[in-house]
Amino acid sequence: MNSKDPKSQQINIELGEKEAEGIYSNLAIITHSPAEFILDFTRVVPGAPKAKVHARIITTPQHAKMLLRALQENIEKFENKFGEIKVEGQANPQFGFATNPKNEKIN
Repeated sequence: MNSKDPKSQQINIELGEKEAEGIYSNLAIITHSPAEFILDFTRVVPGAPKAKVHARIITTPQHAKMLLRALQENIEKFENKFGEIKVEGQANPQFGFATNPKNEKIN
């Protein structure tokens, strides 16, 4: 491979202690503009009147599509190894991942 070939380059990715802990999310709100996709990750607790956004990812449409493909590939690998992931009949269908069709401001 040529040294200018992107596949031959390696990136050293550093994972900080706080980031390694991760953030649990059971609701994501996705909004977009012509230039970017915004993914807000939150936790909804039954009985609580509101939820706080714990993480926001802002990315380009191209990277959002690449993320979709990477998630699809990994879901397929997971299901091949562990069986189908069932999503129907959830206890509370309002939790999960949703779009924000009106592009309303999320506080």
